[in-house]
Amino acid sequence: MADDQSSAAIKDEEFEQKKQATSSVKSFLSGGFGGVCSVLVGHPFDLTKTRLQTAADGKYTGGLDVVKQTIKADGIKGMYRGMGPPLIGVTPIFALSFWSYDMGKKLVYAMTPSRTDPKLSIPELAFAGFFSAIPTTMVAGPAERVKVLLQLQGQSGSTGPTYNGPVDVVRQLYKEGGLKSIFRGTGATLARDGPGSAAYFCAYEASKRLLTPAGQDPQQLNFLNVLTAGGLAGMAMWALAIPPDVIKSRYQGAPHGTYSGFLDCARKTVAKDGMKALFKGFGPAMARAFPANAATFLGVEVSLQAMNKMF
Repeated sequence: MADDQSSAAIKDEEFEQKKQATSSVKSFLSGGFGGVCSVLVGHPFDLTKTRLQTAADGKYTGGLDVVKQTIKADGIKGMYRGMGPPLIGVTPIFALSFWSYDMGKKLVYAMTPSRTDPKLSIPELAFAGFFSAIPTTMVAGPAERVKVLLQLQGQSGSTGPTYNGPVDVVRQLYKEGGLKSIFRGTGATLARDGPGSAAYFCAYEASKRLLTPAGQDPQQLNFLNVLTAGGLAGMAMWALAIPPDVIKSRYQGAPHGTYSGFLDCARKTVAKDGMKALFKGFGPAMARAFPANAATFLGVEVSLQAMNKMF
């Protein structure tokens, strides 16, 4: 009898471990699919934001002027300049983000073994969200560096090297300063994505809970709720992330030697253009935030539901 109970306990433990591993794989794959959806919807907004953030004062009158000048110079395809790096890198970036968020939540449960309520609190969700940004940044930092340089290349009046594509950017950056040059701005990316991810996942979970009628499970797929909560999550993230994103874009896009670091870039930016410079690109970022992140979470939830049915 004791042997049977011991054997059953071992099987239960093995099943739970397999279930957790499967859950992690699903989080990874669904995050990657959601990221692809995000880039396809949001890249033109992102390009507009980056050009507004890095252009000299007076070059553009606003986001619509960026769009007008870009299309005039390069056609519609100009709005998708630099999409290669995020589209290629987005699968590991978003996959890592959602996988790390899942790991962050599991870490919270591991640290609170005596909890009676399985529902995570807002501070606990914020912890898991911030945690998700740490491994993600190691991929996102270099990808952002390449993306920013390609986005700025088509801007009239821009100076600096001419790149033939993402691989050429990496090659020239490595020649310029090795891995340090490729990873320039990675710390700035974490400064943006840490608080931003905390707000992102908190806002999504909280919005879904508020939008779900009493007695129903917030985890059940409801397209309207997912789109709304995802869009609000994106807006919450960018409301916090714009100032560090401005500094990150300027730091990553500037010629070598312009700034000694992230803080030096922030100091010089404020000294030259005032505090308002830290909110350049706020309009395009917020305009992008809702549709792009609504698409992200819809992609995540739909793919997750599909995988749940398959295995």
